[in-house]
Amino acid sequence: MIFVSLSNQILQFIGNTPIIRLTRLELALQRPDVQLYAKAEHLNPSGSVKDRAARAMILAGIASGRLEPGKSIIDGTSGNTGIAYAMIGAALGYKVTLCLPRNANRERKQILQAYGSTIIETDPLLSSDGAQLAAKQIAEDHPALYFYPDQYNNEENWRAHYTTTGVEIWEQTNAQVTHFVAGMGTSGTFVGTARRLKEFNPAIQAVAMQPDSPMHGLEGMKHMETTLRPGIYDASVADRIVEVGTEEAQAMALQLAREEGLFVGISAGANVRAAMLTAATAPPGSVIVTILCDSGLRYLSEDLWTKETDV
Repeated sequence: MIFVSLSNQILQFIGNTPIIRLTRLELALQRPDVQLYAKAEHLNPSGSVKDRAARAMILAGIASGRLEPGKSIIDGTSGNTGIAYAMIGAALGYKVTLCLPRNANRERKQILQAYGSTIIETDPLLSSDGAQLAAKQIAEDHPALYFYPDQYNNEENWRAHYTTTGVEIWEQTNAQVTHFVAGMGTSGTFVGTARRLKEFNPAIQAVAMQPDSPMHGLEGMKHMETTLRPGIYDASVADRIVEVGTEEAQAMALQLAREEGLFVGISAGANVRAAMLTAATAPPGSVIVTILCDSGLRYLSEDLWTKETDV
């Protein structure tokens, strides 16, 4: 196996994603005094916001010596972080093994296989919690074979967004952002970005989105009251929590495709829905920014793309 220099690799194209004003959704709000923006994280190289954290965790593992040549990367995932690991592992010459719930959709599994990753399917009833526990056990049983980034408890996860995403949003809105809205899986995107934005301006409101029940269809998102809480999760960062239902999120994803030309996933739809709910009661002059987590190409097998929009 050949291990290559980190320079001139695909890793350098992670981040610096554009921020897009959702003009037609603004018109639907009938709030001309509020601006609504989405950060296009689905345009990262592997197709999701998780590229940022995966890059940070893998590079930290290499720098610390924990990820040595010959070791494989292993972690539990609902899909997006696993795909980011798979892309980066392929680029840098590391094998990747992912523990993934058996009911993860076909597109995610196909992408992982395309990158050459090994998939270990876990109990679908345990969701991403089960995948997390399985990866942890394998890594503990075979420490000489695996590097376990442990995305749910790795401080590099939220720091990746503290050092990049938060700064980009601040600069791209010309320091005018007033609200940041994002869902929580590992919580790294929300916690890291919100912490940095609040350092720039403590008055910025951090709005956390979560599914409206433990049984939901928002892949990668956690209902924090009923799940294994990530070690990096900090409830004190959120000024407000907005809950979004699966059908609302699906309808918004379809509306984004048809009215804004943005073909993004269901969790992105949930984020935008939460941003619109936030905008409905926000003070005049508010500038609200949310995250488009991943591409709609990861959800093609979902039965939603031919429906009528009604959000």
